[in-house]
Amino acid sequence: MLTLRTSSPFELFDRIEQQLSQQLHTAERVPAAEVHETAEAYEVVLELPGVDKDAIEVKATDRGLTINAERRSPRDGDVQPATGPLLSEFRYGTWSRSFRFPQPIEREQLEARYQGGLLTVAVPKAHRVSSVTVKVEG
Repeated sequence: MLTLRTSSPFELFDRIEQQLSQQLHTAERVPAAEVHETAEAYEVVLELPGVDKDAIEVKATDRGLTINAERRSPRDGDVQPATGPLLSEFRYGTWSRSFRFPQPIEREQLEARYQGGLLTVAVPKAHRVSSVTVKVEG
């Protein structure tokens, strides 16, 4: 038996809106970044609004920088709101961004500053690069 279903065009829009909303909530969330370069250093700036300074971790390798951060929901804290929001577009959870630089960096001289929701990391370029000579046997 064939069942015919009639629907209004508005129902189609409602379904599209629900699908887009679901994709928005499940999409990977990474903070926006800017990377600047001078002759002496790189500067990495990330937008991390609402992130506690203690929830930010900066790690460096010979040529790379990884920044991890977590924005906690008020529900994760000690004080619970009386009711949940009717609508929430805030993004909570953990983020991670990695950057690889074209030349080695001075890992021990990194400086990070967090102010006004912006994390700024100064990454000095390495001026000394060591090399190793390997004897070829055969």
